[in-house]
Order: sequence, then structure tokens, then C-alpha cells
Amino acid sequence: MDKSGLMPPLGEGMEGASMTTPTPRSLHDFSFHEIEGVLRASGLSAHHAKALWRAVLRENELDLASRDFSPPLKEWVESHVGEGKAFFLDAPEVVDETHSSDGLTRKFLLRHRDGQTTETVLMGYDGRFTACVSSQAGCAMGCVFCATGQMGFVRHLRPGEIVAQVLHARRVLAATQPDKRIRNLVLMGMGEPLHNYDSVIQALGILSNVRGTSIGPSRISISTVGVVPGILRLAEEGQPYRLAVSLHGSTEEERSALVPASKKWSLAELIATCRKYGEVTGKRIFFEWTLIAGKNDSPDTAHRLAELLKGMEAHVNLIPLNPTTGFDGTAAAVESGREFQRILLDAGFPCTFRQRRGIDVAAGCGQLKAAKVRAAR
Repeated sequence: MDKSGLMPPLGEGMEGASMTTPTPRSLHDFSFHEIEGVLRASGLSAHHAKALWRAVLRENELDLASRDFSPPLKEWVESHVGEGKAFFLDAPEVVDETHSSDGLTRKFLLRHRDGQTTETVLMGYDGRFTACVSSQAGCAMGCVFCATGQMGFVRHLRPGEIVAQVLHARRVLAATQPDKRIRNLVLMGMGEPLHNYDSVIQALGILSNVRGTSIGPSRISISTVGVVPGILRLAEEGQPYRLAVSLHGSTEEERSALVPASKKWSLAELIATCRKYGEVTGKRIFFEWTLIAGKNDSPDTAHRLAELLKGMEAHVNLIPLNPTTGFDGTAAAVESGREFQRILLDAGFPCTFRQRRGIDVAAGCGQLKAAKVRAAR
């Protein structure tokens, strides 16, 4: 596995399979065309990929041996998929499930194959559902008010581990509200998505594929604390997903006190990068702003923010601080938040308060955290 968290390219090391045992790989890591390649490498026709992909990605199947596949595919599954075989399916164990008193939010603590745990949240909004998934175990960005940042970085998630979170949420929804589906996906769980760029983009390509989960790219949001190279890469590659940038400060001093990554990518550099992203893509950027009493909730700060964003196609989401044990700040008063919003609206920027969900079960923005488990080497 390389530093991005991706497995080696398809077929790498296969030539020596007779002399060495290749590392088992998850079918959830593969794109549709890579699945075709896997089957071709085993002598099967690529057309079998449609049935395999449908079972794995559209129908959320975890027991492929029970499927009524055509004889060639069924034989391939029996000989190639399962523990101790060449391929497996990511099926994280549910360690814990908590339900918010709002009746619409569920948080899942999921254990991956190496024992590491991450959190995933399923949220309901007037009949539509959003999955909030993690891209890393822990986070290296260290935002002081974020529980994940407080726990530090453990490792990247593979594409299949990201995909598996969405499939788990789909299975839960199918069992409880079979007439509903997940319409929106946000990478706002544990981790910095653009720090794990390759795995995230691979996973989103899988999840947005119309043959499988078919979550429209325009309904998928990538949230970043401001990883400049990743934002530029999104623009250069023409990635179709929505971009959300966690800003939280209107001056270098204000932001760096809350977001240590600002010391690497300054506020000035980040804003210049966002302008370039907007120019290249023509897309609106969503700026996330956690309102913290006495830190970044003053009218002067709001005016500076409006000046920073001047000329950009921007929407500001305001998020009252959610409590975490590692940060002693408090949420801005309602009156301060409303005044902050009014200033931005008067400056011509759409500005909304993001709906708070699952705060009582630590499922809200900035609250996700799991115990660190370092895999044996």
C-alpha cells in the first residue's frame, strides 16, 4: 500500500503469483472497469462484471456465495472470494450504534479488518437521507475544536473502507425504511479527505457510478480544512463534486489559532487558491464557519470575511460550535450568530445556519472520534 492509502495498481505483482502469495484485495476497492479487468485476468468474459458489480454495489451483498450467478461467475466467486482467498468484501463490524433524541440521526462505530475504528453518521432530513463518512482514522490537521483532530492521525482509509461505510448506511436504511434511499453524501466525518486524495476520488467514482449506488456527483460534498494542493488538483482534474472549505478565521492570526494547517497553507494562499478553483470550474464554493464565542463571532470578523470573499461565487454555512472534551470554547450566542449572518447577507453572500443533528450523541460537526488502534506491522 502506498502513502495515499491505495493498494498497488491492478495486476501489479500478479506475474509472480506462482512464487509468492499476493496480498488479498477488497472488491470494494475496484472501479467497474477494474472489476472487468479482474475477471478477464481469470479467463472470464468481462460481461460478468455487470452481475458482480450489481450484487456488490447496488444490492449491498456481503454473501456472494449465496447469489444465483451464472455458472462461470459462481465458480469464480467460490474459488476467489472469501477469507484466505485473493479477494474479500469490506464488511466493517458494528461496534456500537447510537440514536439521537432527534429521531433522525444514527451514529455507527465501525471496526475495520485491522481493528481500527471509525465513525459514520446517517442523517434524515424531511424524507431524504445523507450519509456522513470518514476518510481517515484520525486526522493530521489538528483543528483545536475538533475531536478527530484532537485524537491525531492513525492511517488513511482505503477506497473500499470508504465505500463500505455508505453501503452499511444503505443496508440500515433498507431494513428500516425500504422506500427511502441515500440521496446525499458528505465527506465530513473523521479525517481530511484531500490528505487522502487518491483513495477518496477512487471511492467517489465507485459510489457515483450509475450501475451501483448511483449517488449523483452534484450531491457529493468534499470538505477540506484548506489543503491547497488538493483543491488545485480537484480543479485541474475537473472533479464533479462540491467543494466545502472550513475557514473559521478572517485573519492569519485568527485562523492559525484554530486551524494549525494555516501555518502550512496561509489564509492568503488558501483564498487565492479558492479564487482560482472558482475561475477554472465555475462552481460555487461552500465555506464552513464554526462560530466560537469571543474567537471569531464579532461583527468586525464578519466584515473582514465578506471582504475576503468579495467577487467569489460563495455560500457561507454557519455552524455553532459543538462541544468536545478537548476544547474549552463555547458556541457563539444566538444574537451574535444572527448579526454575523446579517452582515454576510447584506454583503451579497448566501449565508445559512447548518442544521445541527445528533449533538446529544456526539454525531455533530467536529464531534466524531474513535479509539486509536495501531495495526501490528
